[in-house]
Amino acid sequence: MTAAELFKAVAESISLLTIPLIFFVIIGYAMIKRVKVYESFVEGGKEGWDIFLRILPYIVAILVAIGMFRVCGALDFIAQTLAPVTARVGMPSDVLHVALMRPLSGSGSLGMVAEVIKKAPDSFDAKVASTMFGSTDTTFYIIALYFGSVGIRKIRHAMIVGLLADLAGILAAVWVCQLMFQS
Repeated sequence: MTAAELFKAVAESISLLTIPLIFFVIIGYAMIKRVKVYESFVEGGKEGWDIFLRILPYIVAILVAIGMFRVCGALDFIAQTLAPVTARVGMPSDVLHVALMRPLSGSGSLGMVAEVIKKAPDSFDAKVASTMFGSTDTTFYIIALYFGSVGIRKIRHAMIVGLLADLAGILAAVWVCQLMFQS
């Protein structure tokens, strides 16, 4: 067995045992501390349901806004407008849609990443799209959902910082993929 095969086997074994181990450690610790585990679990479920009901209107609002953004053609218009700028940075044109959708919706941007990968699985575009998906976040979704659910109204600074972090993630994804895959 080679070192790579041994590493893979060890990593797979660890990954199979991690979740059950964490579960039993938490349950064991709770039992040692004499916490009523089942009752705490049920109470947490009730709180989770209340939170879900409280944030549901925000989820619906952001999903409707994202749907309107895609259907009305705004995404394509912005992508065409920014294409000359992003081409100078080295961002593939197919990946620009991912970069624009990612701050809005995780599932929407995942669908766009899947489209890029489906076109050419091992292409540079697919690698950039995948890296970009992992190095950015759903800034508007987070702000609308979490800030809205707890009543935070002054979001300007958080949004600016979140979008700057997304921009840094986008540019870093393009740069790292250029370094790694275009030698």
